[in-house]
Amino acid sequence: MTARLLEGRPVAEAIWRDVEPRAAEFSDRAGRPPCLGLVSGTDAVAAAYGRQIERQFTRHGLSVTSRTASAANMLEVIDWLSHDDTVDGVMLLTPFPQGVDAEHAVLAIDPAKDVDGQHPTNLGRLVQRRPRFAPATTLGGLRLLQHYAIPLRGARAVVVGRSPVVGLPLALLLIDADATVSVCHSRSHDLAAITREADILCVAVGRPHLVGPEHVKRGSVVLDFGTNPGPDGTLLGDVDTDAVESLVGAITPVPGGTGPTTVAVLAEQTVRAAELRVARARG
Repeated sequence: MTARLLEGRPVAEAIWRDVEPRAAEFSDRAGRPPCLGLVSGTDAVAAAYGRQIERQFTRHGLSVTSRTASAANMLEVIDWLSHDDTVDGVMLLTPFPQGVDAEHAVLAIDPAKDVDGQHPTNLGRLVQRRPRFAPATTLGGLRLLQHYAIPLRGARAVVVGRSPVVGLPLALLLIDADATVSVCHSRSHDLAAITREADILCVAVGRPHLVGPEHVKRGSVVLDFGTNPGPDGTLLGDVDTDAVESLVGAITPVPGGTGPTTVAVLAEQTVRAAELRVARARG
């Protein structure tokens, strides 16, 4: 048996097809496109990711304003974008410049513009099952499962990784979708015994090829959020795909799996933030 590949590009394209007319309608009403404010330091990888976001947003009728900040003015830049009426969403690109307190930086974002779901207000709403904005990578993973009609209600899901960026919010989204969820981490005993029980196994730990054949149940669905640099410049997932693909029923490739959905979801949430701001202004 060869595993079904759950590619992210068709999922992203479906999201963009919904985003484009909404962005166009907002532009007609507001006289400008929905706008995302990006804040980063001088890290080259973050800058390249920012340019990728800008290209895709522009192609689909949204706009991006980018700001490079230092440790000295990071909070000021975030606050300025949070109060700029022409900016609908704010996203922080990591790593932050040395000397920036990550918690303070996130708290400086207006929760109504926190389109990557990092502010405690939005994470708290997620816990209460009243989400406004979820982390884009996490929501993209859920959208991927939904796009490929993977049954979630009653499924046993195991999430490996408990970061507030992917692991924990993903567990919350899966619970909201009526899955039964376990969360594993570096202190979990006998990881393989837990993950082998999963109908849906989601791995987001940043350790290349952590998950192998001994970790998966035959016929299960595997979501790999890993993007680890390999020795030859390629990307490696957290799952050893070659070793497990004859066992599992479906798996996301790396690259090309969960990654393509992230920017599309970020755009979707930027448009939603813009729509909500207009509705509040009229209300």
